This record gives sequence, C-alpha cells and structure tokens, in this order.
Amino acid sequence: MRGVALRHLFAEVSAPGRRSRGIGGGHLGDGVVLSVDSEEASAIGARARMIRRRRGLSLDVVAGLAGITKQYLSALELGQRGFNRRGLIEDLANALGCSVADLTGQPYLLADRASADASVALPEIGMVLSDVTLDDVPDVPARPVKELSRLVDLANDHSDQTHYAFSGRDLGILLTELQVHVVTGDTETCQMALATLVEACRVAFATAKNVGQPTIAVLAGRRGYDAAQRLGDPALIGFSAWYRSIALMRHGTRDRASQLLTASIDTLAGQADPTAPDPSTAEAYGLLHLCAALNAARAHRAADARYHLGEAKKIADRTGERNTMRLHFGPTNVAVWSIGIGAELDDGPAAYDRATAHPINVEALGSVNRVATLHFDFARALAQAQGARDAEAIRHLDRADRIAPVLIRNDPVARSVLADLDRRAKRRVWELDSLLNRFGISGHGQRSVDN
Repeated sequence: MRGVALRHLFAEVSAPGRRSRGIGGGHLGDGVVLSVDSEEASAIGARARMIRRRRGLSLDVVAGLAGITKQYLSALELGQRGFNRRGLIEDLANALGCSVADLTGQPYLLADRASADASVALPEIGMVLSDVTLDDVPDVPARPVKELSRLVDLANDHSDQTHYAFSGRDLGILLTELQVHVVTGDTETCQMALATLVEACRVAFATAKNVGQPTIAVLAGRRGYDAAQRLGDPALIGFSAWYRSIALMRHGTRDRASQLLTASIDTLAGQADPTAPDPSTAEAYGLLHLCAALNAARAHRAADARYHLGEAKKIADRTGERNTMRLHFGPTNVAVWSIGIGAELDDGPAAYDRATAHPINVEALGSVNRVATLHFDFARALAQAQGARDAEAIRHLDRADRIAPVLIRNDPVARSVLADLDRRAKRRVWELDSLLNRFGISGHGQRSVDN
C-alpha cells in the first residue's frame, strides 16, 4: 500500500502543467511566481517583539538571556539594527523559547522562477525521508546501484553549482530506490547503496537548506548519518556528521550539533591521516573542525573557534586541495570559512581585511556555491562596520546574488543584511535598488551610499 501511495505522489509531483502549492503558501505554476511580503526582510526583529510580548517577557529578561544589551534588542525589534550573524538569531530564538524558523519566517514566498523550480522537489524529498526507512521500504522496483550512483553524482554536481532545481529533481525517487537496495540487496549491493545514500542525503540536505527548508535538511542529515554508521566507513561517518551538524545548527539546535561534532572529532582523530593515499578521512576530519569552529563562534566561544579553525588549517595544509563528495576541503575553502567564522565572532571587517591581504582564488575550486558564499560572507562582514563600508558590502552582496540567486535570496541573514544596508543608505544607487527588486523586497526610499 505504501508503494502505491509513493508512486501516486511522485506522479502528482512530476505531472506536467500541474499547479502546485508554493512552500511559502502562495500558488505557483503555470508561469506564476509570487514575491515576498514587502516588509519581510526586516521582520525578524518585529517577529521577535511579537513573540516576546506574547510570552509576557520584558526587554531586560530577553536581552539578558540572549547575551545582548536591552538597547541592542530594542534596536533589533524596531528594525534599526540588522541580523548579520546567524548566532544572534539562534541566541534570540533560545531566549524567546521559539524556533529559528519562527523568527526568520522560513520558508519564504518565492520571489523568482528559479526558487520556485528548486522548491518543487522538496515535498517529495521530505515525504520519502519521513516515510521510508533503512529497514522498511515500499515495494517498488530499483535500478542498478551503479546507475543510481551516477545519477546521485550528477545531482551533487548540480548542487555544487547551485542548480537546485536539477539537484532536487527525482531525488526522492533516488533516495527510495537506494534504500530498497539496502533492505533487499546482497552484502555488496547493500554496501554500495549505503555509500551512495550518504552522498544522496548530502544533496538532499544542501538543496533543502539552501532553498529555505531547514526541517527537511535535518531529516536528510539524520538519514545520511545513520547510513554511514551502518556501513562503518570512517570517512563517510565524518562527512555525514559534518552536514548533519550544519543542519542542526541551521535549525537552532546548537548544543546537539556541538555534541555530535565533539564525538565525531574524537572518533576520527586516530584515523585521519592527511598523507594517506586516500586522505578522505582526513578531509572529513578537517571539515568537522571547520564546523566546530563555526558552531563555537556562534556561541561566543572565540578561543574554541580559533582553535578548531587552526586545526582545520593544519590538516588542509597537508592534504592540499581535495574534493571528495564535492566538499572542496583544502586551504582555499578553509580561507573561505574563516570569513564566515570571523563574521560570527562580530569581527567581520578585520576578517575581511585579513582575507583580502592575501587574495583567495576561490574560482579555482570550480564551485559556484563556494564563490557565492565567499562574496556573501564578505558582504555581511563589511556590513558590521555599521555604515563605514556599506558601498563595498553592497558590491559583494550584488555579486553573490548574481552568481547564485537561489542560494542568496533564500538566506535570512542575506535578507536582513540587505534591509540593513537599505535602511542606512542616504542616496540612490542602482545596485541597491536592483538587489531590492531581485529579492522582491520594498526598500525604504531606495537611496544610495557614498563610496
């Protein structure tokens, strides 16, 4: 019965010309795309104020729990300050006793066709991850594992290039068929299916996270981690723990991510040889340190953040540039991560200056995701200068959005940074107006900044 239901749902999702429901609540399909609410980008603070009042909490209490001043919280609630740190959103959500999504409003109404196309596959992926397990699968035929592996590799490449409409297409079916092989295949087939499933879940995680569906990203992270644990491969355990931890962090469960990262780093410590013929376990170990550094930075543990970043750099200097599972571990990507970690430590302008003193040749990675992420992190780092470097921030945010619009426009921090840049602008500038239009956000006068 479940197999019939799955096939019926897959047919509905893929039926040509079918009008589907947008993940933000608006109707999409037949060429119709809805834009976001005009005030949405600056609404994180307004949502915080509403929740605080509904909880009956004072500014003093919430500010104390979030580790910020009463004046800063008031400015956030009134839209006079923006959210350029994910850790700040997480701290405020914890202080208010709500989820991160309650503050960010994700998933958003979709402002462009590319975001709409990327969102189409997510309900199917979420349903498969919820309904199909590593022990209980529907009665459906499964293609050979080698063919599924080729398709997953192609989907992962699409994800790395931020083509999420293609990375998510038929991914729910691939996930199902791989899990069928895990349950019904012989030992060799089962092992191949588990390894491929770890990568498929990494694609599902990235697609869901970057299109603004953090709950589905968490489901994908858990399934991939469970598959890696069942297989017992150290590198795959490390890679899956890495993306599962990021999913947990985006969902606001920082403590659970910290526990997973600590345990995984301890497990891989004795097995990560960066000089081995296959250094993939060392790559995973280095990525775990990067994630631990970011998690520590969001929790205001600067010393821990710098320690883990330093460990990742030591490993990367020995492995060189690697790209197992298209995760681009190496010196270049460690440098990219250092910008985001610096921004989370509220040290953005200094992190930017350190990075640009020795230019990062991120284009050499061949990854649209990494190039766009670098420019976005540059933008939010510069925005922390509170107006002194807004012209540079606008240029980097504009470039990030032109490189990877779906990745950037569905990011709550990007939306808040844009709203903050607009609020501070004094005169009209075309790049800022264009960003507001592309995000589907109404500006506050559409002014410009001095260079």
